[in-house]
Amino acid sequence: MTDTANPKRRARGGGGASRRAERTAVVIETARFIERNIPNFEILNEEALAIIEYNAETVLEEIGVNFPDNPSALKLWKDAGASIDGDRVRIPRGLARKLIKTAPAKFTQCARDPSKNVEIGGNTMVLAPVYGPPFIRTKDGGRRYATIADFHDLVKLTYMSKWLHHSGGTVCEPTDIAVNKRHLDMLYAHMKYSDKPFMGSVTAPQNAQDSVNMCNILFGEEFVQNNTVMTSLININSPMVFDDIMMGAMEVYAKNNQACIVSPFIVGGAMAPVSIAGTLTQVLAEGLAGVAYNQLIRPGAPVIMGAFVASIDMNSGAPTFGTPEASKILYGMGQLARRLNLPFRSGGSLCGSKLPDAQAAYETANTLNAALLGGVNFCLHAAGWLEGGLVASPEKLVMDADQLGVLHSVASGVDMSEEAQAMGAIEEVGPGGHYLGCEHTQANFKNAFWRSNLLDYRPYETWADDGEKDTYQLASERVAKLLSDYKQPDLDPDIDAALIKYIEDRKASEKDAFG
Repeated sequence: MTDTANPKRRARGGGGASRRAERTAVVIETARFIERNIPNFEILNEEALAIIEYNAETVLEEIGVNFPDNPSALKLWKDAGASIDGDRVRIPRGLARKLIKTAPAKFTQCARDPSKNVEIGGNTMVLAPVYGPPFIRTKDGGRRYATIADFHDLVKLTYMSKWLHHSGGTVCEPTDIAVNKRHLDMLYAHMKYSDKPFMGSVTAPQNAQDSVNMCNILFGEEFVQNNTVMTSLININSPMVFDDIMMGAMEVYAKNNQACIVSPFIVGGAMAPVSIAGTLTQVLAEGLAGVAYNQLIRPGAPVIMGAFVASIDMNSGAPTFGTPEASKILYGMGQLARRLNLPFRSGGSLCGSKLPDAQAAYETANTLNAALLGGVNFCLHAAGWLEGGLVASPEKLVMDADQLGVLHSVASGVDMSEEAQAMGAIEEVGPGGHYLGCEHTQANFKNAFWRSNLLDYRPYETWADDGEKDTYQLASERVAKLLSDYKQPDLDPDIDAALIKYIEDRKASEKDAFG
């Protein structure tokens, strides 16, 4: 009997085709931000925490911090009760702590797709990609300056990743666009090629205002004023200098209810003491002053306490990453931020390696695991970082993004439900049996174990017959596949046209500046 004469058989064949189509269809899935069901690792006892907190406030009161070329900031501090001597601000003991009490312990950053909103603070962890590299390295193209095309690819890869919750900000510096105008193209790329949350520009106060203006077009001005739609990275020039460019950008964001990550940028031994306790003291002092100033601008504005710390190689002077000292500082700052009831930023896929090799893997794993256990709420640089942050790598991004699934699994803790206790399975199998065919295994095998979408677990013979590909090659192929499968999320044509016009008008308003 032929297929055409058997309608039931035809139906089965059609169903098989549907199932095959379903298996091969491109599914773009974003996991919900991490909610920890495990305890944080606390490295400091109560006595150590009290000493560091006391010393940090001593630094603020007796040594002070500098706010150069920013008379409005000096006036705010003076009116709040600080002592002003030129650019130096000395903050009386207790004042910074009093000011930061208005900062929210947790806030929501809204995405273009509301299902991808993220909560930052408490027991959550939000993962965002690499930020800031001027160079790109690809397997086939080597190391070179980044372009806007590279920027687009990194945004698309982040959008396609299940485990990255956030689109990030300056995922690389597109050096083929004028310095004073590239922020417009970068922000537009996040808005157009992704619908995940993103970061605004901080390279000038005007660039921060452009970011707010473009968000007003994308979300609506009233929505922006009443909701947080951007985070921004406000670095402190350690030791203890709050420059007018970064503070100017923070002033714009805080006034407009947008989140700021107040983050010292520390290379231990060069920009902070070589000791862990000394570095924690300085980082806390800088963080307290920065968050307090944020709240002086607008009480209640969302803000994140940050800590970015590397060690220094005393032989070469180069920064090092994934070291035990950096992990200890991360753990300690996590405790201090929680005592202040503030969200905490740190961690990432940090490494000093030039290639996505064993060094990169070790250092990255050390840092990411510390970020998870240390209670980090916003993890910038979670994927794609190479060469101390000078290089973004698409292959490293997909390697890291794959492993971020491990963090989700570990953070979920241990399921102690009746089903997970598996007493029925143990009874069914009994002594000397196996669990492969038992009812419990059949019901749960699909989701029982975390599975990599990248790493190769096949037998040697299969792997050898397929070309003996290492992880770098597998990642290169996955990059190509993800970019081939990419589908742009819908964007209202009128909003898109308004964004393009804003960018065109702003670019026409000033000459290009390079360097």
